[in-house]
Amino acid sequence: MTSTVAVIGLGAMGLPMATRLAQRFDVRGFDIAPERVALAAGNGVAASPSAADAVSGADAVLVAVRTGGQLHDLLFGDAGLAPHLADGSVVILTSTVGTEGIGDIAARLAEQGAHLVDAPLSGGPVRAGEGDLLIVVGAAPSALETARPVLDQLASTLSIVGEKPGDGQALKTVNQLLCGVHIAAAAEALALADALGLDREKTLEALTAGAASSFMLGNRGPRALQAYDEEGAEVLSRLDIFVKDLGIVGDAARRAHLSTPVAAAAEQLFLLGEAQGLGARDDSAVIRVVAPERRS
Repeated sequence: MTSTVAVIGLGAMGLPMATRLAQRFDVRGFDIAPERVALAAGNGVAASPSAADAVSGADAVLVAVRTGGQLHDLLFGDAGLAPHLADGSVVILTSTVGTEGIGDIAARLAEQGAHLVDAPLSGGPVRAGEGDLLIVVGAAPSALETARPVLDQLASTLSIVGEKPGDGQALKTVNQLLCGVHIAAAAEALALADALGLDREKTLEALTAGAASSFMLGNRGPRALQAYDEEGAEVLSRLDIFVKDLGIVGDAARRAHLSTPVAAAAEQLFLLGEAQGLGARDDSAVIRVVAPERRS
């Protein structure tokens, strides 16, 4: 039975996930920012004085890191968490870090009696708090059994894509290729509509009703139209996330000796956006790379 969950990192996604999990489990939370811990404590999450204290005795540990190197340091660095993990517990990796090194990390955890559940997710903070995330999972059946109640609490769509850590990262890499390309293509289309003197809102409405529609056009399109406002669109997914994720796509494609020229072109747009100071803006702001100024 999975009853105690530790959430390491109470940021934009960690806090709503911890809050959602606290509706069903005993949840301990830790973050290096005291104000985030205080927010979590106000939402039913037990505040832990350290990450090691949070994971001690926990059945499942949720972690979100930016890279595989950070995951390695978190678990096996000088103040790593691996020695504090309970026997039979699972570490649930919720972020997109790519496949490289995941197998080695899983093997090292197994040597200490813990298991890695590779479970990158899609969806923003609102959906995290509502249990409406898409999660793709690669994990051994026994590890998945322990993690499943936690994943079910967070996901509306849970896809088990393989039986080893790394399988989830592989599918998420493919997913991010399409998402990045779709966002970039939507930006180009809406910029062209503006350059041709079309009404932006009517154009978006027409496009989303026809064969040219995509989830990203419907989701990011309205925010792209706000990208030229002084404050820009509400940040639901930062532009620099796709700098990272399309970098992962490119690395994976090179290791597979596969050409991905469309993804590479999209990556360049996001890199240019980051270079222009848009990295912390919503990723729909990539339209400002294509068209720095609104024409109509």
